[in-house]
Amino acid sequence: MSTTEYSGYKYLDKIDSPFDLKKMGGAELPEVCKDIRSFLIDCLANNPGHFGASLGVVELTVALHYVYNTPHDKIVWDVGHQAYGHKILTGRKNDFQTNRKLGGLSGFPKISESEFDAFGVGHSSTSISATLGMSVASSLKGEKNRQHIAVIGDGALTGGEAFEGLNNAGVNKSNMLVILNDNGISIDKGVGAIKDLLLNVTTSRVYNNFKGKAWNALGILGTEGPTPRKIIQKINLAIKNTFLKKSDLMESLNMRYFGPVDGHDVEKLVKVMELLKDISGPKLLHVITKKGKGFERAEADQTTFHAPGVFDKTTGELKKEDTSHLPPKYQDVFGITITDLARDNKDIVAISPAMLSGSSLTIMQKEFPDRVFDVGIAEQHAITFSAGLAISGLKPFCNIYSTFLQRGYDQLIHDVAIQKLNVTFCIDRGGLVGEDGPTHHGSFDLAFLRLVPNIKIMAPMDEMELRNMLYTCQKKDLGPTSIRYPRGRGYNLDWKNNYEEVQIGKGRELLAGDNIAIVSIGHVGNFAVQAAKQVKDITKVGVYDMRFLKPYDSEMLHKIFKNYDSIITVEDGTVIGGLGSLLSEFKNMHKYTNSIKVLGIPDQFIEHGKPAELHAICGFDVNGIISEIKNVIK
Repeated sequence: MSTTEYSGYKYLDKIDSPFDLKKMGGAELPEVCKDIRSFLIDCLANNPGHFGASLGVVELTVALHYVYNTPHDKIVWDVGHQAYGHKILTGRKNDFQTNRKLGGLSGFPKISESEFDAFGVGHSSTSISATLGMSVASSLKGEKNRQHIAVIGDGALTGGEAFEGLNNAGVNKSNMLVILNDNGISIDKGVGAIKDLLLNVTTSRVYNNFKGKAWNALGILGTEGPTPRKIIQKINLAIKNTFLKKSDLMESLNMRYFGPVDGHDVEKLVKVMELLKDISGPKLLHVITKKGKGFERAEADQTTFHAPGVFDKTTGELKKEDTSHLPPKYQDVFGITITDLARDNKDIVAISPAMLSGSSLTIMQKEFPDRVFDVGIAEQHAITFSAGLAISGLKPFCNIYSTFLQRGYDQLIHDVAIQKLNVTFCIDRGGLVGEDGPTHHGSFDLAFLRLVPNIKIMAPMDEMELRNMLYTCQKKDLGPTSIRYPRGRGYNLDWKNNYEEVQIGKGRELLAGDNIAIVSIGHVGNFAVQAAKQVKDITKVGVYDMRFLKPYDSEMLHKIFKNYDSIITVEDGTVIGGLGSLLSEFKNMHKYTNSIKVLGIPDQFIEHGKPAELHAICGFDVNGIISEIKNVIK
């Protein structure tokens, strides 16, 4: 069913842009919100995407586009999980069914997709910094009538860059608005002192009762002249000082704080935003929402319905296929294995930057809650925190997605590698992850880690290898170490092998050959084996699994270069700096003359699509490898 077949929405059918939305009367806005919610539920039930976050900000989205003059006024959505309603209101309703599909709409705001997408996002905690930059630029250019709004969740507010932006905004005194979308959850439940501070504000009965009367008073007073602005500021300060009895974090950063406001009362949101437009300087509006609002199952199970896959739009039941006959997901193998190892090794601790469920660390958390640490969306802190654990004699396993490890690169070098600390980085989602696209692909970790002295880089080809690598890391003090594995399933049903220690820096010969050798690292070695078996009638291809990018198996490489004229490297990482680069360097160092063809992620950002589609586009799926073998034979 195409998106154009989704119709029958009394109000939404009339809206193709914010200009159409502004034609609506204020009293019609709640009905517009109902239509958007229905549209999202209808579409996302069959076309999986980020569901709960977008349902939670429907009223906020409508109010923003109703009050502000977009795209002249700039709205930056932090992360972008919540921007589906924004896309629907800004001319992409009829294409929405292509969301996250190959060649279709991006799952995140993207400046090349629409003039209404003020800034491309995907990673957390960037909105305040970007919006501040836009606001300062407008001031320097003399654009006095342009508004700048950052919408950031309470989860994203735990990221260090958000505080850096807030701190700088207070000093710059730029005319910008930060909207804090407070729902108590990012993907997993919110953690940390910031969460507790916000909860203190939002649950203070005296504070909220008095504040509600204050907002009502503003409605009675009207909006003419300076009186409401003065009252709103004085009421905020007086209430917080009197009832909360602690200094306000935001106002200590010179951010005028307003709220909390019901984020599901669209008419009140419109009224408040109209008032705030006329208040100069940096401001923060605290909005209380509920993730999954309007869909009962999503409200009750917010983690599952962050991105639930296909579901029944009436009952909320997830439409999941029977997976009992399928190999396990790599992250589940990790979660089960690290929990098993932790039973015998009391020094094992695990750290995650707000990705406990995604990395399957919830398995270990259930059994050893005191030894699993969710540090919030704070990758830099996660790494240095792990360094502190290691230097104190524990064995930290820092589980972090490849794309987010990029955010902690300095800490990995400065705090872990230089000091040779025994931290194991379990790098999840290595390689092309699929529908989330270029902001989430794990393209670069093999290349950027290979540059770092003292680190060991390993990548398992299958589930059993992952278990053995984890076993080896907890048994020995290897110093800085990374184990990199992909999103998705492995290849083996019988994967709970007896543990075997992995010999550091040693690769494996999987198939012997005649003239052509394939050298791979990680999961894509399975593609290489399949390709070699499919061409066995025309040529005998050798297949070698490096396992380690650093230290690498020089003995095995010498054997390969001496026995094969042509070498094909295969990796689910960038062709620059990874396995292919290693073999090219090795060839030059030892003056070999073999031909080398490097297959991997090309020197470009790969868009979104199913992983198999993207592997084919990049040319390192089974068919791509076969094609290259045939090219060599010619």
